[in-house]
Amino acid sequence: MTKYVYLFNEGRADMRALLGGKGANLAEMSNIGLPVPPGMTITTEACIDYYKLGKTLPAGLMDAVYVNLAVLEKQTGKKFGDPANPLLVSVRSGAMFSMPGMMDTILNLGLNEATVKGLADNTGNPRFAYDAYRRFIQMFSDVVLEIPKSEFEHLLEEQKRGTGVTYDQELTADALRVLIDKYKQLVSARLGRPFPEDPREQLGMAVEAVFRSWNNDRAIIYRNLNKISHDLGTAVNIQSMVFGNMGNDCGTGVAFTRNPSTGEKTLYGEYLTNAQGEDVVAGIRTPQPIAKLRDEMPEVFKQFVATAELLEKHYKNMQDIEFTIERGKLYMLQTRNGKRTAQAGIKIAYDMVAEGLIAKRDAILLVEPAQLDKLLHRQIDTAAKLDVIAKGLPASPGAASGKVVFSADDAEKWAKNGEKVLLVSTETTPDDIHGMVAAQGILTSRGGMTSHAAVVARGMGKPCVCGCEAIKVDFANREFTVGALTVKEGDIASIDGATGNVILGNVPMVDPVLSEEFLTFLAWADEIKRLGVRANADTPADAAKAREFGAQGIGLTRTEHMFMGHDRLPHVQAMILADSEEERREALKALLPMQEGDFYGILKAMEGYPVCIRLLDPPLHEFLPDMTELMVEIAEMKITGQNAGELPAKEALLKKVKSLHEFNPMLGHRGCRLGITFPEVYEMQMRAIFNAAARLTKEGVKVLPEVEIPLTIDVSEMKFFKTRIDAIAAEVMAAEKVSFHYTSGTMIELPRAALLADELAEVSDFFSFGTNDLTQTTLGFSRDDAEGKFLTHYLDKKILKENPFIVIDRKGVGKLMKMAVEGGRKTRPGLLVGICGEHGGEPNSVEFCHLIGLDFVSCSPYRVPIARLAAAQAAVSTGEVLGTR
Repeated sequence: MTKYVYLFNEGRADMRALLGGKGANLAEMSNIGLPVPPGMTITTEACIDYYKLGKTLPAGLMDAVYVNLAVLEKQTGKKFGDPANPLLVSVRSGAMFSMPGMMDTILNLGLNEATVKGLADNTGNPRFAYDAYRRFIQMFSDVVLEIPKSEFEHLLEEQKRGTGVTYDQELTADALRVLIDKYKQLVSARLGRPFPEDPREQLGMAVEAVFRSWNNDRAIIYRNLNKISHDLGTAVNIQSMVFGNMGNDCGTGVAFTRNPSTGEKTLYGEYLTNAQGEDVVAGIRTPQPIAKLRDEMPEVFKQFVATAELLEKHYKNMQDIEFTIERGKLYMLQTRNGKRTAQAGIKIAYDMVAEGLIAKRDAILLVEPAQLDKLLHRQIDTAAKLDVIAKGLPASPGAASGKVVFSADDAEKWAKNGEKVLLVSTETTPDDIHGMVAAQGILTSRGGMTSHAAVVARGMGKPCVCGCEAIKVDFANREFTVGALTVKEGDIASIDGATGNVILGNVPMVDPVLSEEFLTFLAWADEIKRLGVRANADTPADAAKAREFGAQGIGLTRTEHMFMGHDRLPHVQAMILADSEEERREALKALLPMQEGDFYGILKAMEGYPVCIRLLDPPLHEFLPDMTELMVEIAEMKITGQNAGELPAKEALLKKVKSLHEFNPMLGHRGCRLGITFPEVYEMQMRAIFNAAARLTKEGVKVLPEVEIPLTIDVSEMKFFKTRIDAIAAEVMAAEKVSFHYTSGTMIELPRAALLADELAEVSDFFSFGTNDLTQTTLGFSRDDAEGKFLTHYLDKKILKENPFIVIDRKGVGKLMKMAVEGGRKTRPGLLVGICGEHGGEPNSVEFCHLIGLDFVSCSPYRVPIARLAAAQAAVSTGEVLGTR
């Protein structure tokens, strides 16, 4: 039979896929001798089988749980369901990857009317026992029975008001007993049956609730956002309870071994005395900083520091630790690799290498490439005058401005309508994840640095300010107040996640300053990676920015973007409207010096690096007025008689636009087909490139132009252009009395080109994959139509696992790419091959390019650091980097 249940001491850290992240780490902590309350893990396979069986628990699963429960009873000296000495357990979800969208924890499971009395007698603390019971009923009802938590919170607030107290812990045992009865009445009224009393029934229901939570909306949203497979399933962790709410020598907390916002090597976290674990992250009470534990419980603090150091050395990563103190004794409930900001991630990796804890290759793996994006965008201008109206905790750095909204649903809805929004709430819960994804930033009035809002925002790289008690949120009136000031829904506010400031109105931003650690870290990546990284750039400014971010050349210059300026478009239109080759050449004479200036600036900015320049690609009609708008304009002129003198020219223009109109422009008269029909257009661009190269060579600037022919399908096309490229280059070099290196090649955008790559390589010095068009033509998807109409259904129904326009479709498009690389290099062994679609800056796609032997990837300038790191990680992951590098 399949082994569905493992005791903690039966597992290992490398069993994450089977035991989930929590389960594997609990097993590892147990094995290295840390004080972990005993427990067991139900495997992810059980969850997968649960769904295969039509949402039915696999046969024998609960029997195995009870067999292992007997071991826990022996280890703790307590018995599950025993009124005299009850064993209570917590039930937690635990997928392979940490997922804030998963099920909330259930604590104190096993309590009922009989066992609560035993707990009270054994501890001599009835108030503690009834507090544990009321918490259990509330958690179980919310998570398992799906009765909204807010209904129980309402009864709790009523009870506190009725007894004249402010905080939960001030309620007496008698008041809690009354509250428990009210909770049970609520359950009976909602469900038509009483709250379950049998601990075994409670446990079975809780296990099934964890499995159900794998496919709740918020979990699916999180997996989609973070590209986590929907097929992994979640594990269930059942652990014997230890209590942080038995008195002032007890407590609970969450801490990081280093600061997750800055990366500073200091313990960072919070704890509450006389509290249970969920109190810290829920934001209901304001916790104390972990450093204060040194004063309150010095021996516990000393043990905690030693444990934190041991865990970091063992896992070789910054750890996120949950702990409980029961009557002066420390227990470790969980450890996992801590989520951190991009700034902190870089500093932690850098410092750990400097400390000798890890090698450079290990440091490279500690930072998610996509996180680097957060370091490259703008922050609040420190010179700006800000209308700061409140200050909270700086929970996640970065700055955000947006229209204030007060619910996750509204945040999502407004964002879909193109609005930038700031999500404001008292606190956030896992149910709010869709709104957090949509918002520019998050502001809460309650909660600490380890609250849900803070942790999730940091993981997403979103700015967040938490615990801003000065703001009073009024959900009914959709507004918040700060003293006499009222900010209504739709008003614009800003937050600074680095300072905690809340600011009225929009804020001015400045470009980021890249730290020495950041630059050094990326230099390590460059040492390790094999793939070159270039940038897509169409202007000298873009090229300069690309070099600043470490690009090793330009992988794509789109010359059509140079034709759209107000000073160029009339000449382009004159060239298109020309009735003869002579007229066309006359119009092109005006464009030649403009194009030469463009190429001069880009080649100069990329001195010493290759610059791949794609000749004109889009169909000519894109440079002319819209046909429908032109028809309307002509009709109005005829009806009104206004500007009648312009009518013949407008009608002639309409005739030309109609003649150029195409039913499917993507597959029509574009790319090299234009160059064959109107060779003078491409010849002008070739001459402009080589004129610029000649001028720069005379000035002592090393240039490496690459002339790229788009949309080829046959070697005959390349021969047609190769003859002209070589002739014009020779002519320019002879006339200018200079010599410079250049190459010519093609963009592989069509399946036929990939299939005939061996032939194309006969006259091509390089290939560059245009993966956007190659994806469209391979899948038969028009990108605009697919993403706007049906692609989301393909992803929701798991027909496709990833959006192929974001992540390379390895099975289809990738297979064609691999064939093209092999075919091209069979003909020309030294063939240079790269990719210039935006896939070139997506980490999964960069890894694929590494695996199939490409020479470089190219992406937008701001994604260059991401590609550099992703390329290094690909080299490490494939085992190419060994030793201490």
